[in-house]
Amino acid sequence: MIRSITQAKSDEEILRLLTGSTRLFILGCGTCTTMTHTGGEAEVADMKTRLAASGKMITGTVTLPVACDNLTQHILEQLGDGLDQADALLVMSCAFGVQSLARQVKKMVIPALDTLFIGKESEAGQYHEICMQCGTCVIGETGGICPVTSCHKGLVNGPCGGTNQGKCEIDKNKDCAWTLIYNRLDELGRLDLMRPLQKPRNFLGEPKPGLYRVNQNPGA
Repeated sequence: MIRSITQAKSDEEILRLLTGSTRLFILGCGTCTTMTHTGGEAEVADMKTRLAASGKMITGTVTLPVACDNLTQHILEQLGDGLDQADALLVMSCAFGVQSLARQVKKMVIPALDTLFIGKESEAGQYHEICMQCGTCVIGETGGICPVTSCHKGLVNGPCGGTNQGKCEIDKNKDCAWTLIYNRLDELGRLDLMRPLQKPRNFLGEPKPGLYRVNQNPGA
């Protein structure tokens, strides 16, 4: 299952961001942050308790089914006085959810979390980064294994000189990404894909902010 992976900001940073706001409405998310235990119902309830203890007035809480869904507008319209009375919204979702809510309410919207990466749950409660949305995908030449997220050094030509017995020199408990790529291409009979050198990486990818338009007339 793919998720936006988040981690909680410190209480000190949250209180700093909430300077000047005394009445707060707290919103969680029922998808990604519920799965990572950073913004589900339990975390929203805990945040309410901690902020109330620091002197903040909590006008209401809700855990939205999907914080980044534009359909949340209909839910927001039903929250009534609790939302209306708040000086600011504290949002316990990924950055996409924070920005989606900011476009739908005329109040300060404060993130309670930091968004880290797009990850996949490899075992219960453990998520590995699988994509950083760099905009320059090379996995067609690496057997479907991303060297940017699988290699600690993000090497697109590898392996480095530090790999040892198929393990990464930075994390000896981690398989070397380029050993995995080699074995995968060998299994597929496509080791020829490793011979060409990849161009130096442009870590900026596409100019920001990104924009992609679907061609409505692909045959034109």
